[in-house]
Amino acid sequence: MKVGITGNIGSGKTTICKIFETLDIPIYYADDQAKLLMVEDQNVREKIKLLFGIKAYQDDGTLDRAYIGSIVFNNPQMLSRLNYIVHPAVRAHSAKWAKLNSKAPYVLKEAALMVESENYKDLDKLIVVSAPLELRIQRVMKRDGVDKEAVMARENKQMAEAEKIELADYIIINDGDQALIPQVQKIHKSLLSLI
Repeated sequence: MKVGITGNIGSGKTTICKIFETLDIPIYYADDQAKLLMVEDQNVREKIKLLFGIKAYQDDGTLDRAYIGSIVFNNPQMLSRLNYIVHPAVRAHSAKWAKLNSKAPYVLKEAALMVESENYKDLDKLIVVSAPLELRIQRVMKRDGVDKEAVMARENKQMAEAEKIELADYIIINDGDQALIPQVQKIHKSLLSLI
């Protein structure tokens, strides 16, 4: 069984995934894998070079994230074209990864834009991590050392949390008051009962 886990910026997806990892559930971190594939997958590299030119990669072969970011941040068409390259590569890579982990009772795929990219449709269940906007803003400001405007610019590129919750099979509330471990354990037990 393949389960997705998503939530808007600062919701605490990674924290929740770490709890699932203590239950021996394999986690596929899609955003981290996307960054790796943009450097390590020759096919993806060539397509990115065609789209952005040779400046897309630095002399040492690493992706010039600042250069690409400066282009796609205010250009939805270029962002869409980049996603058209990266999302299928991540989807194929995660499918192979899921097969390698088929002995696990279920696998979790974590991604920020899982709903926006419609990748959640490839999965059996969807978990959405929810937290109040002000708390999420504070978390990201502290984590990334950015101001509120920068956080809101990223938040505004994501689908509203309420819309994601409507699609969720499970919701984890990460508001700083409700304990996370019991919520994860309850979902874990429910998922195991479906196998």
